[in-house]
Amino acid sequence: MDKQQLFDEMKTAVLEGEIEAAEEIARKALEMGVPPLECIEEGFVAGINEVGRLFEEGEVFLPELVAAAEVMKAALAILEPELQKQQVSRDIPGKVVIGTMYNDIHDIGKDMVASMLTAAGFEVHNLGVNVPCDTFVSKVKELKPDILGLSALLTTTMPEQQKVIEALEKEGLRQNVKVLVGGAPVNQDWADSIGADGFAENAIDAVKVARSLVKK
Repeated sequence: MDKQQLFDEMKTAVLEGEIEAAEEIARKALEMGVPPLECIEEGFVAGINEVGRLFEEGEVFLPELVAAAEVMKAALAILEPELQKQQVSRDIPGKVVIGTMYNDIHDIGKDMVASMLTAAGFEVHNLGVNVPCDTFVSKVKELKPDILGLSALLTTTMPEQQKVIEALEKEGLRQNVKVLVGGAPVNQDWADSIGADGFAENAIDAVKVARSLVKK
């Protein structure tokens, strides 16, 4: 089997949501001496990009997108340690801290965004759910991310996004980080009203918006 066949199998595993197949082909590629960075970029990322395209065109839906992200996560768990051993690094477009707002325990959408950003090469620090305002602020101080992702899945927790932005301003940190907001009840008008830098309707949009924010 040549490298292109391996990459095609990796892409297929992502498209079909086959975690075990992805893990097997990732290990096989490493045994054959294929550079792990090539496996990520030419195989698995190519697959996730194709799923993203199909999602935007309405040919696949959220369950397939979730499955593809899980396949990507499983493949990276095998390939990234090998990258570190070889002291090879992926091009990192930026660093992201992301979490779900205080009093909100919804994580599927936020985790999807985190997975897709990771697939796109971003360094992602996922703080989980029910994250207090002070934790977001302290993590911005500690990690100095390019982007802070704030997810609210309830209308009652949307004001927490505004609270975090105001806290960042009070601490003199606001100019150092771009704030990206999202979640089922969130829209562009809300993002504009609280002074967020970007809004994403779904995980595919989040990657596009994140890329544009780090270029500004």
